[in-house]
Amino acid sequence: MREIVLINITGADRPGLTAAITGVLAEGGVNILDIGQAVIHDVLSFGLLIELPDTESGASVLQSLQTAADELGQQVRFSRVSEADYQHWVDGQGKARHIVTLLTRKVTAEQLQTVSAITAKYGLNIDQIDRLSARVPLDAPSAKGKACVEFSVRGEPADAQQMQAEFLQVAQALNVDIAFQQDSLYRRNRRLAVFDMDSTLIEAEVIDELAKAHGVGERVSEITERAMRGELDFRASFKERLALLKGLDVKVLDEIGASLRLTEGAETLFAELKRLGYKTAILSGGFTYFARQLQARLGIDYIFANELEVVDGKCTGNAIEPIVDAQRKADLLRELASKEGLSLEQTIAVGDGANDLPMLAIAGLGVAFRAKPLVKQSAKQAISTLGLDGVLYLLGVRDREGRGF
Repeated sequence: MREIVLINITGADRPGLTAAITGVLAEGGVNILDIGQAVIHDVLSFGLLIELPDTESGASVLQSLQTAADELGQQVRFSRVSEADYQHWVDGQGKARHIVTLLTRKVTAEQLQTVSAITAKYGLNIDQIDRLSARVPLDAPSAKGKACVEFSVRGEPADAQQMQAEFLQVAQALNVDIAFQQDSLYRRNRRLAVFDMDSTLIEAEVIDELAKAHGVGERVSEITERAMRGELDFRASFKERLALLKGLDVKVLDEIGASLRLTEGAETLFAELKRLGYKTAILSGGFTYFARQLQARLGIDYIFANELEVVDGKCTGNAIEPIVDAQRKADLLRELASKEGLSLEQTIAVGDGANDLPMLAIAGLGVAFRAKPLVKQSAKQAISTLGLDGVLYLLGVRDREGRGF
C-alpha cells in the first residue's frame, strides 16, 4: 500500500546534512514528491514530501531517518498525508502565481503582518517568502538602509483593483513600497530599460535650474509642477517654459551640468543592467545637452531628448521639433523594442511625471519613481522609499547576485 509522508527537519545547519538525510531515503527506495530547504541565521528548516514503497518497509525507513536525525542533532517530525490531500495539492499547480514585493528601509513585523493579511484577505496563499536584500548590520542608519522581502503567492485575487488600492494606501501609511506582479517568464527575461531623466535619473528639473539662472525661476517652476501633476498639457507647457528662457547665455549650461546630482541608486542600477545584458535609454522631455552627460557617465545606449535652439550663444526660446512629449516617449519605446527584437513585455520604463504615463502603461514593467500622486495611482508599480536600484528587486535580483551592491 502506498503511503505519503511529510517530513520536517529542523536544527543547526551543518555541511553534509542534506546528503545524509537523502542517503537514508535512497537506501529505502523512496520517491521524493516535493522538497524545500531554508537556512535562517544558521538554523535549518528542511522539508520533504515522500512516497514510501509499502507500509512495512516504510516504517523501517522512517525509523532509520529518526536515528540519523538524532545523530545529526536534528529534530524530525512525520505527518501522514492522504492521497486525496496530495491530489488536491497537485491540482493546485495550475493556479496563477504572483509576486508581492515589499521594499523598505528597514523591515518591521507590522509591515510583514499587513502585507500577509491583505494577501489572505483577497484569497491568495503564500507559498514562499525570501529576503532579496543583503544582511543589515544592527547599527546601520535606517535612513540609508535598503531592505526587500519577496512573497511568492498562489491564486487570483478576488478583486485585483481593490487589492492594489489597499496596497497603495498601506504603503503610504507605513512608508514602504508594495509591488504586485504576475510571476511569469518575462519577469527575469526583460532586456530593455528606458528612463525619464529629470527628477528620475537626476535630482532636479533642469529647465527649472536654467530658469533660475535666467531670473524666471518661480514662473517656470510653477508651470513644471503643474505639468508633472498632469494638470497641463506637456507640449504646450514645454513651449511656454522654453519661451521664458529666451536670451539665456549657453555658458550657464556648463555650470548647471556640473552641479547636477545623480539620483540614489542610479549608478548601481545601470552597472547591474549592463552586466545582465540590458540595453538602456533616456527618453526625456529635458535637453540632449544634459542627457549626453548622463550617457557618458552611466554607459547608456540611446538618448532621446529635446534640443535647445541657440543663436550667437543665446537661447532663442523656440522649440525644435519633434518635441519629446508623452506620446513621443511611448512611440520611442515601441521603436527601440522593435529595433532590439524584443516584445514590449520584455521592456522596463521608469519615470516620475504625467508625461511618462503612456510609456509606463505599455512597458512590461512600468515603474513610477518618486512620482506625483496621480502617476503613482496610475502606474503598474511605484517606488518612493528606496533609490533607483530598487528596480532590481522587482526583477527578482538578489543583492548577493550583483557586483554593484
